[in-house]
Amino acid sequence: MTTKEVFRLLVEFPWIVFVIYWIVGALKTRATREKESFTSRFAVLSIEIVGYGLIFSGSTGIGFLGTRVLPRTMASVVAGVVLTWTGIGLAIWARYHLAEYWSARVTIKEGHQLIRTGPYARLRHPIYSGLILATFGSALAIDEWRCVLGLCLVLAGYCLKARKEEAMLSRQFGDAFREHQKHAGFLIPRFR
Repeated sequence: MTTKEVFRLLVEFPWIVFVIYWIVGALKTRATREKESFTSRFAVLSIEIVGYGLIFSGSTGIGFLGTRVLPRTMASVVAGVVLTWTGIGLAIWARYHLAEYWSARVTIKEGHQLIRTGPYARLRHPIYSGLILATFGSALAIDEWRCVLGLCLVLAGYCLKARKEEAMLSRQFGDAFREHQKHAGFLIPRFR
């Protein structure tokens, strides 16, 4: 196995762990009371799928999309791997705290509670923050222009989804959610 193949495996493996954890966790969620429309979900999901496809499919490196952004160094690849693992770790930690209130789409569950523990104490959307960080790390480790484009699409997708979630949570929790917004950052932690 070449060094390049080892690093590719080190970038892809945390994503595999993430998917397995998500599938198992999806079996233990509450019934949905309110959810976004299919059209809304499909639009955001399409953006994210195209973004991840650009990053992880080597066949998307056509023309300038297949050229390097930065000079390839061991430090940038290692940094990318570390950021990928760190981001996936944050997403899993947040998913653990969200527990039975999690859903792949924007929803309000039966008996929904506003979670303010773990990473939710400082972030309103730590799952998205973790996935964006992991995506950035993967893009850095792979280091091609297709990854930059893919990262931009993934970032746009999670920002759109987070905005929809904010509106739904604000309707559901009112003043409690507005108070939470003062103490927890949107995608970047707030420490004041």
